[in-house]
Order: sequence, then C-alpha cells, then structure tokens
Amino acid sequence: MAAVIDPKKELLKKRKKLIISPETALSTGSTMLNLAHTDHPRHGFVKGQYYELIGDSSSGKTWLSMTCFAEAQLNRHFQDYELHFFDVEEGALMDLEKFFGITVAEKIITHPCRTIQDYYRTLYDLLVVKKKKILYALDSQDALENAAAQKKFKEQKKAAESGEKEVGSYGDGKAKYHSENIRWVKSALRDTGSIGIVIMQTRDNPAAFGFQPKKVHSGGKSHKFYAAAEMWCSVGKPLMKLIRGKPRNVGSTCIVEVRKNRVTGKIGKGRSAVIPIYYSHGIDDTGSLVEFLIAEGGFEKVSDKPLLYKVPDTDFTGSKNQIIKFFEDSDSEELLQDMAAEVWNEIEAECELVNRKKRYE
Repeated sequence: MAAVIDPKKELLKKRKKLIISPETALSTGSTMLNLAHTDHPRHGFVKGQYYELIGDSSSGKTWLSMTCFAEAQLNRHFQDYELHFFDVEEGALMDLEKFFGITVAEKIITHPCRTIQDYYRTLYDLLVVKKKKILYALDSQDALENAAAQKKFKEQKKAAESGEKEVGSYGDGKAKYHSENIRWVKSALRDTGSIGIVIMQTRDNPAAFGFQPKKVHSGGKSHKFYAAAEMWCSVGKPLMKLIRGKPRNVGSTCIVEVRKNRVTGKIGKGRSAVIPIYYSHGIDDTGSLVEFLIAEGGFEKVSDKPLLYKVPDTDFTGSKNQIIKFFEDSDSEELLQDMAAEVWNEIEAECELVNRKKRYE
C-alpha cells in the first residue's frame, strides 16, 4: 500500500528555505511552548512536518493537540484546513464547544481507527489520493493494534485450545509497520503543507543505567528520526484554590520539555514550558506568561506583603491575578506575549558565546 519513493529524486529535490511566519507556522496554543520550540511567541508547529507529543497519563497531551485545532481557526492561513482526530483511545471526552469553540466542535472529523493499517490507509487517502491540506492528531500511537498481530494471536489461541503447539511470536510488529510507512507520510505532509501530531505514552525503562533515560516510548525509532520535534510532557504541581476554607484541586500543571528540535536545535530542561491547565478553563496561556515574567524579573516587585508587581511602561501595579485580569480586560494578550518573548530572547542571548570569531563566513 505504501507509495514508492525514489531516494535519488528525493535527495536532488530543491528544498525551499524555511521561513517561520504566520503563513508557515501554527501556534501550539501555548506561548511558552512556542518560545521553547521556535523562539517566537506565536509560531509553534511548522507546515509540512509532524510532531511527537510524548508523556505520562494526564500530562496534557490531548489538551495541547485539541488546542492547536482551535488556534487554526484564529490563523487565516489555516482556516481552510480540515481537522482530523484519530480518537483511538476514545479518551477526549471534554466539552469541545466549551473549551475550543463551536467552529472546532463542528469541524473536527473523528476517525475511530482501531488498527495501524486503518490509520495509514486513512492518511493515504487524505494526503496522497485527495491531496488535502489537513491538521491531524493521533491519540494515541500506543492504542493502535496491528491486524497481522491480531490474526497471529487468534491462530495461537486456536492452537492452544486444540492442544497443538503454538508457533510464532507475540510481538505486535507495529514498529516495523511505522518504519515502512512514515516516509511517505512525511513526504505527503510536505507536499500538501499539512501538519501531523502523534501522541505517545511513556513507559518505564527498567534497564536505564547512569545517564540513560528513565522513560521511553514504544513504536520504534522511525517516528523520532522523521519528527520535526519531540515534546515530552510530564505532570507538575496541582493547581489549588482555597474554597470555603479548604484547598481544592482546580487543575494541574503540564511541563513540556523539547528534546528534539529541528528549528533552532535548542533543547533541554532549562527551556521547558510550564503550562497551567484548569479543569474549568483549559490551557491558561495568560497565566503562564505572567508567572514566567514574574519569575524572570520581567515585572518589578514593589511590595512583599502583599506581593505586588509593576507592569512596565504602564501605571498599573497589582498582584499576579490582578495583572492577569488587567491584560485580559484590555484585550492585550498579544502585548503580554511580546513582553514574554523579549525576556525569553534576552535570556537566550545571554546564553550565547560572545566575542568569538566566526569559523565560517
């Protein structure tokens, strides 16, 4: 079923210079994650690429993938894209209209694929046969079954029940199937300007020694090799609010570390995005930016008790929550994004080697 690719033709194909712009890149829905990936506050996922979102359960992977669907409706260069959600886990049960808007709720095309074969056949029809511009998310790779493995299991079960000797392995063969098909998917994404997001679950690595990773993911190495970025999600501290004299859990913090980055090459825990997700609101982008600017000195602290900060270039002084309300009430979220980007890039500049002769001109 896989499309035949001429390696020589692919290597000789002239590549366009990558220019990150509103026309070529879509926001992830988190300004901090955009900065961690591209150093730009409003550009995250680039056209023609696919991305891995890897993480523990309840670490925000589905929220991030759904939020980028909503971002596509805000960017005029993506409004004509079809939104496809491969809901293998059937775990995205949140109120789509409430959190992502009625347009997204009505526009999402859900594919209840069960096998890896169904998944790639559907992508082939969309990207290669129909050549559609799509934004898709697979939730998740781990939940896909292999039709060949199912058949082998049934044969082994039948043999065991009849007293015959069982033959063959219980390996599911998904890694090999991914390796055989991911190349044409990457080419088709580039040809159509589409974007793919593949969600993966983490697994403990009992063989980890020294600096080896304590967590890994299934699906083989081909996904990582061809992905434009690997974003690892973990669960941070719970978000608590004092209600009727008792601390109540109202959300959780998602920490996203970019471990592979083909745009800037910058990776590591020091550039992780801390993203608050509230059960009643979803991703709190404004809150994450205010937290970042407070932590990095972007807002001058003017009082300890109570904790008050001054917003630069304004006469406004207030607490963290008051600053959040100030920017939301004045519809100044983009200004806040730019302020965070300025501080982020100042820090990045300070991380660079200075007064060094360039090796190449």
